[in-house]
Amino acid sequence: MHLNPYGTDAVNLAADLANRRPTDPDDLANHCRAAGLTLERPAEPVDLAILLAALDAWEKVVDATGEQERAEAVNSMLAASAAHPRLTDHAGDGWHLHYREDQLPLGALLASLISVGTALHLVGRGMHRLRRCEVAECTTIFADTSRTGRQRYCSHPCANRDAVRRHRARARPCAKG
Repeated sequence: MHLNPYGTDAVNLAADLANRRPTDPDDLANHCRAAGLTLERPAEPVDLAILLAALDAWEKVVDATGEQERAEAVNSMLAASAAHPRLTDHAGDGWHLHYREDQLPLGALLASLISVGTALHLVGRGMHRLRRCEVAECTTIFADTSRTGRQRYCSHPCANRDAVRRHRARARPCAKG
């Protein structure tokens, strides 16, 4: 069985790339390798440009205020970067689906992975499961992969910071006028 590369890993890669945007092709390649992607060719400046444009579009999905707006933003990304599904055994490690043309440069491949992965994540887990951290001063994006679908913070430190803030606000004596 071959795991679908367009699922949770793709949406988590998108969040990582959006939160820590690569600054040059080498940085992009390092992000990809750290995420477990095998690069078939070196990252080029055009790959970085394509990815950054895809991340701008992806952040519109994240920041959408309703399901319809979010769906339209994802559909726009899919139309720009995805192709009809096709079976492939390109690496000789088992048949699996690709939602992209073969032999794409890295930037276009990432745009396809991100758009399809995001669509699958949202329809499979819930349209609300992509967001920014609820701590006011934190803008970190995360994909909610929790069992309950109620994740509000990007990390435990942010959750703890907000809990301490709420506790201190409750413990403050009321000001009398």
